[in-house]
Amino acid sequence: MGQASSTALPTLFVHGIRTSSSMWRAQLAALHAQGHRALAIDLPGHGARIGEPFSVDAAISAIDDGVRELGGRVLLVGLSLGGYFSIEYAARHPHRVAGLIAASCSTRPRGAGLAGYRGLAAAIKRLPDRGLALNNAMARLAVGAEGSVDLGAGGIALEVMDGALAAAGSLDPLAGLARYPGPVWIVNGRLDHFRVDEARFVRANPNTRHVLIPGATHLVSLVKPERFTAIVLGALHELEAESRSIVDSAE
Repeated sequence: MGQASSTALPTLFVHGIRTSSSMWRAQLAALHAQGHRALAIDLPGHGARIGEPFSVDAAISAIDDGVRELGGRVLLVGLSLGGYFSIEYAARHPHRVAGLIAASCSTRPRGAGLAGYRGLAAAIKRLPDRGLALNNAMARLAVGAEGSVDLGAGGIALEVMDGALAAAGSLDPLAGLARYPGPVWIVNGRLDHFRVDEARFVRANPNTRHVLIPGATHLVSLVKPERFTAIVLGALHELEAESRSIVDSAE
């Protein structure tokens, strides 16, 4: 790996609900192979932090720890639950986020939809194995055998659903996108069920690029890993080129 340039930008990945940082293994491997610094964190109650309580402040703090570990300014990539909290983090700390990729989170987490999701989670939790077998079967169906290994390698967070959903329901991602002044990539699978408010999410920030991936469902980074990685690399190259232009014009 060559020496990083002054405009090199690291990438921080934030996972979805019940999974962990392991879901990003394909993206991490691809970025590292090309000499990019990248890190995936575990949110509270997930992965290495299973058992910890989930809250808005704890999730924001976890993201902030990752940003600081990477040097204080990143391309921030979040999917589903991680997407909602990445939007909130970018709105709170815009100077630490050079660009934001918000994937599979284009539905406002509130109202009947959120209540139904929490009700389903409560019902699954009452199963004898807390829903582990059902989760694993659905994962294999959704992302295939290889993707399901990455999805579950860091452990499945069986107890976190209600706390994480309640915390997400307290956020206003449309307001968060409007507050963040930097470039945004809204990325969704065309077959994703979390696209109810997609048009409003795209309009919320004037610096938004909208990417819709054919044939992809909710777990777009696992269903179409090469395509998703290409989007991340494209965002990195665009942001780094802009940074080089600013540096050159200042010299």
